[in-house]
Amino acid sequence: MLRRLTLCAAALFFCAFMALPVARAADAVRHAITHEDVWLMKRIGAQKVSPDGRWIVFAVAEPAYEEDRRSSDLWLVPTDGRAVPRRLTASKGAEGDVEWSPDSRRIAFTAKRESDDVSQIYVLPIVEGGEAIRVSNAVNGARAPLWSPDGRQLLFASNVYPGTSSDADNRKAADERKARKYNARAYDSFPVRHWDRWLDERQPTLLVQAADGSGEARDLLAGSALRRARGYGGRLGNEGEALDAAWAPDGRSVIFAATTDRDASARADVYLSLWQVNLAGGEPKRLTGSEGDYSSPAFTSDGAALLARFEPVSTRYVYNASQLVRWRWPALGDRRRLASGFEESIGVFAVAPDSRHVYFLAERAAHDQLFVTDLDGAAAGEVGRLEAGTYSQLSVGGTRNAPVIGALWGSAVQPSEVGRIDARSGRWTALSKFNADRTAQIDWQPLREFWFTSSRGVRIHSLVALPPQFDPAKKYPLFVVIHGGPHSMFKDEFGLRWNYHLLARPGYVVLLTNYSGSTGYGESFARRIQGDPLQGPADEINAAADEAIKRYSFIDAQRQAAGGASYGGHLTNWLAVTTDRYKALVSHAGLFDLRTQWTSSDTVYSRERNAGGPAWDEANKLWLEQSPFYRSARLHTPILLTFGEKDFRVPLNNGIEFWTVLQRQNVPSRLVVFPDANHWILKGEDSRYFYKEVQDWLAKYL
Repeated sequence: MLRRLTLCAAALFFCAFMALPVARAADAVRHAITHEDVWLMKRIGAQKVSPDGRWIVFAVAEPAYEEDRRSSDLWLVPTDGRAVPRRLTASKGAEGDVEWSPDSRRIAFTAKRESDDVSQIYVLPIVEGGEAIRVSNAVNGARAPLWSPDGRQLLFASNVYPGTSSDADNRKAADERKARKYNARAYDSFPVRHWDRWLDERQPTLLVQAADGSGEARDLLAGSALRRARGYGGRLGNEGEALDAAWAPDGRSVIFAATTDRDASARADVYLSLWQVNLAGGEPKRLTGSEGDYSSPAFTSDGAALLARFEPVSTRYVYNASQLVRWRWPALGDRRRLASGFEESIGVFAVAPDSRHVYFLAERAAHDQLFVTDLDGAAAGEVGRLEAGTYSQLSVGGTRNAPVIGALWGSAVQPSEVGRIDARSGRWTALSKFNADRTAQIDWQPLREFWFTSSRGVRIHSLVALPPQFDPAKKYPLFVVIHGGPHSMFKDEFGLRWNYHLLARPGYVVLLTNYSGSTGYGESFARRIQGDPLQGPADEINAAADEAIKRYSFIDAQRQAAGGASYGGHLTNWLAVTTDRYKALVSHAGLFDLRTQWTSSDTVYSRERNAGGPAWDEANKLWLEQSPFYRSARLHTPILLTFGEKDFRVPLNNGIEFWTVLQRQNVPSRLVVFPDANHWILKGEDSRYFYKEVQDWLAKYL
């Protein structure tokens, strides 16, 4: 087991990497952060370490307010830091889903080039050089390529029409649907939509294609009883439907995660099981039972063990922290939970080259940290000690004696950059600095942190962002910002949607509290919100504001405002009917009636379970007691409501409902609807306008 160390990777990063550009700007007048600073920061995407550990390939998006000026390309950097990153691609479309070939000589990725109607798989030679060649031709697009162990084939996912077995079948089905004279959607089971799109009849599947593009792709699930099952499906995500998959070590079969219970999602929890399908054909074999939800299957490099993330079934709790489990392969015996006693939810993981250890990221007290454990179930240890910022996009390569760990690191005052983490010391070394010059010119400070104990005896953690030209001798209004989820966490990170420092820019102290229900503080803490969805968390948010006022003399207790998005919007609306302490409120994508949200959202059963049963159960008073709607007579605080018209997570009808009540009660209010936004405001100019609306609203009342 690798030993636990206490080196502050973030501090070393700032000393070694940021000292020079900061020093150059020391005599210059730094400016308050602008929307341009936030929106135009280059955005580093997924990074992957080559199997031999010599290279990292990663995506860099160069945003713009005008859609036709945006670009996103792949870059390459040596992991030893002896050369600066160099650009690999320069096309109009963005690349994604990058994967190295086993010999570290080629990469596969998805892209929609000029001649493509949908995204396809491309292969680019790295060592020999040359142009990328397209290897797939799927009518419904291709995604998530995975190289076979011998590097000769590529597995990828696509969507297909029911009953089809080839690309020709799918082209015919697509043409038939285009020829219809009517336009309608028809459904026989739940769900019907997800995030910002209506679901259609197409199903996810897995195909195998020769890596050189020769021949036709072969659908591994065509004609199977699994795919004909009424409730068949993959994992629904914001970007589409995924079938998490991995090649078996011998290259003769594929392991993937799928469900046959999707049609029951209005009345039951839906979990994905692991399945195995042979390349030679035959019905997929189910490998796991109904004990929980499986995802991200992966094998050790020696092929002796299969690993996966696992969320156990609980008849009592809605929230269950993700665990890491492993089996001996190919016997599929000796199932064991790894990282014994680990209380936080395990995120992305990567098996070490020695096939004996596994690295993983997990949220802990406002930071995504790196941990390591062995495959025998020992306790996990932190790799280094990350006291500032957060890691993301973990990948591992190299040899058993010299593992190479790649990860992005960033903080609230440093957008993420590509770097390498030393496996022994935990030191993170930057390999890119795309945003160093811009960040050095901004007047901002790292976040402050504090803890307090609530009236219920619960330890609560908060972050604080300070305004530009901060003077501790002055008094500043307090803006209490509430995170969504609820099972998420405010982190020390740079963000676009509710950027801490941009919110603080007009001269506010911004308070960010991780209330009960937040992740990163153990499973039991995240479960505390069940049966108490609004009242308990709101009390903790108000108490955190009281604590901040007590701790920091520069906060003006007479000028407080609050706001949030999604679940943060729900809590903001609850504050609107339970307290008069705030001069103004800002609510984005927030519910006003628990029942309305339950019956209109794209995710429903977990809401029913969290409330203790359906809303028509007369014995269950929570639907009334913690629904803001039934306290509408108490509305007084001016509130700004914003919604995305394409939002199916908290549909626009939730906003119209609240707006109607506010107008009925003659409460000062403003409704702003973004026709092109979903649950988030995605376009640059829309985002700029949103921040202006927020700043103007707060200025009016503070």
